[in-house]
Amino acid sequence: MKNWEDLTSTSELLAAQEIRNSFLNNDLQEVEVGLDYLIDSMAKADKRALESQLIRLMMHLIKWNIQTEKRSRSWLLTINNARYEIKQIQKYTPSLNSVYVIDIWQDCFEEAKKEAEIETGISTSKIETITWQEVFEDEYHLGSSPFLVGIVIFAK
Repeated sequence: MKNWEDLTSTSELLAAQEIRNSFLNNDLQEVEVGLDYLIDSMAKADKRALESQLIRLMMHLIKWNIQTEKRSRSWLLTINNARYEIKQIQKYTPSLNSVYVIDIWQDCFEEAKKEAEIETGISTSKIETITWQEVFEDEYHLGSSPFLVGIVIFAK
């Protein structure tokens, strides 16, 4: 029996090639076990990617609130990009829907607070929550800037 856990954690491509080899050798038990590990590995990668993007998004929104003088187009871009990446992950992995996001929400929020505090040097202890609307629906812009997150408006 192959060590599928090591193989899938090392390289999903190599794991898929080994599954193919097991199939060609008519070792269907090995194929089944290999596929189970490969599917599990891929699901974990998508979950980690979604968590990472959610933490990044929340961290920038926390910074947006505690460092108003440092708001920039770069932050708008990061907010927009994280929202897009989350949407894409959910598009290709539908099980990582809003129910899943709600399930990881508090852990991601706590990590985002820590990261924002480390990056800014400003205490985040007074920030008790962040809402779904703030994270996924609100539009953020710089003063009278014609650029809004999620909407492109061209100045005349």
